[in-house]
Amino acid sequence: AGDQVGKAMMDELSHVDVTDRNGKSVRQESFNSIYMMADSGARGSAAQIRQLAGMRGLMAKPDGSIIETPITANFREGLNVLQYFISTHGARKGLADTALKTANSGYLTRRLCDVTQDLVVVEEDCGASNGVTMRALVEGGEIIEALRDRILGRVCIGDILHPDTQEVIVPHDTLLEEDHVDQIVDLGIDEVKVRTVLTCETRYGLCAKCYGRDLGRGGLVNVGEAVGVIAAQSIGEPGTQLTMRTFHIGGAASRALVASNVEVKSNGSLKFSSTMRFVTNAKGEQVVISRSGEALVLDDNGRERERHKIPYGATLLVKEGASVKAGTSIATWDPLTRPIISEYAGIARFENVEEGVTVAKQVDEVTGLSTLVVIDGKRRSAASKGLRPVIQLLDEKGNQTKIAGTDHPVTIGLQVGALITVKDGQKIEVGEVLARIPIESQKTRDITGGLPRVAELFEARSPKDAAILAKVTGTVSFGKETKGKQRLVITDMDGESSEFLIPKEKQVLVHDGQVVNKGEMIVEGPADPHDILHLKGIEELAIYIVDEVQDVYRLQGVKINDKHIEVIVRQMLRRVQITNAGDTNFITGEQVERSKLYD
Repeated sequence: AGDQVGKAMMDELSHVDVTDRNGKSVRQESFNSIYMMADSGARGSAAQIRQLAGMRGLMAKPDGSIIETPITANFREGLNVLQYFISTHGARKGLADTALKTANSGYLTRRLCDVTQDLVVVEEDCGASNGVTMRALVEGGEIIEALRDRILGRVCIGDILHPDTQEVIVPHDTLLEEDHVDQIVDLGIDEVKVRTVLTCETRYGLCAKCYGRDLGRGGLVNVGEAVGVIAAQSIGEPGTQLTMRTFHIGGAASRALVASNVEVKSNGSLKFSSTMRFVTNAKGEQVVISRSGEALVLDDNGRERERHKIPYGATLLVKEGASVKAGTSIATWDPLTRPIISEYAGIARFENVEEGVTVAKQVDEVTGLSTLVVIDGKRRSAASKGLRPVIQLLDEKGNQTKIAGTDHPVTIGLQVGALITVKDGQKIEVGEVLARIPIESQKTRDITGGLPRVAELFEARSPKDAAILAKVTGTVSFGKETKGKQRLVITDMDGESSEFLIPKEKQVLVHDGQVVNKGEMIVEGPADPHDILHLKGIEELAIYIVDEVQDVYRLQGVKINDKHIEVIVRQMLRRVQITNAGDTNFITGEQVERSKLYD
């Protein structure tokens, strides 16, 4: 509610209705002195004005938990005794925090400077032809950072063409100034390929074209500029404004998890990404059977307006190519269970599904229906420990249905806790739900915020309980279980398999017989930057680090240009380990500067 009060107040403050000389009333930007002060960025922020004239909002106790009753008054009306006392918690904590923060933030700055001190602009142009494709940053359907802010002051790769007439509006290798960017945005172009520090081919240092605009002077950066130290200082300086503590974000975080449909925010036509696979079931509904499918909304010119992830098991409500209006729901799913869906038709045959041995009967108290639940191996007798309940599909003649294009039979393994929704011998249609796995609601994990998070990213630490990503593209199967761990095997197209041992309490996002792509998440958790680099490459890693660091600063309302973070990432990646020496003078396993490889 505090945010809504603040928003209403800012709308009121920022515009004023005046009568012009013809007696008409027009809205224009207000000359309110407080508004001008915050809007220009001289001092203060919208959040602080909200406390002055809106409402103070929720306050935190010294241990970081939030006090239930918000302070509804503001500083202009004045606080009563209780409200003032609650506010003193925060004020005292702020002072203690600041003292610790300056030391920590200063140390971060010095570490960054140490890493980047030798990075200088040494030449005009390195002639690199590859870069990064920039598009607006969208999260949850809202634009967080517009395209213009991301490409301003960078050098473009390739001619930028007018979408309708195909004439060149910005030629190749141009530094994008304000007027270029305005023109690009007005034409509705939504992605531009630009040069970036990450792909600069200068051996020692950087070239001016890859760095782009010197943010202090507004033109192309001069040769000899110490851009490394500038980047380190730019990231370290706002460090004192970041918070030190880790947040337990309660309420807000837990609400986001229970989404059960996707609504589009803009009008356009629907298109599915190449990774989207779906089957049509007996009712004529389209059921998604891919993990990484995405739905895109395109405008009349065929440009992407928004993209949404569609989870496995969702029912698509709109066909591809159909036109959608803002607010239309395009897919729905059950947020509390994860289905296992049959991609083939046939007759179900249960194996190792014995009541009291591998499954238990559960009777629903409300409906009186009974379902079979797969029970944990620890609770079974010794003889039946190794048995895995599976469902096989048979055709009319009683032969096993094969996976299309191979001679593997279709077997669907059931993991512990799965509720079996079909009966033995039942005829199965394509797209029918065979079993449902209840999703345990995620315990709200601490979100490491502020300075510690930034330091963690630049040090590329592996988080504990990191997500496990698939190392190869292939088919999932489960191997023999060991004590407390389950063994997951991915077999690629050549029949080579790679194994993962996964603790039992972890939730596996894939099921038996499913095809996963390289780099896809198998077990939930925070991403490990080393895995991203290993499986998805340098560009993906850079995007990940830049976005995560920006998220931290954005929460505090600090604006940092992306290129500073990219400069640090370039320095993080400048050493390589030799895996195969070949005929060079290197030793296998030795670590060398990346520039030495080009000699």
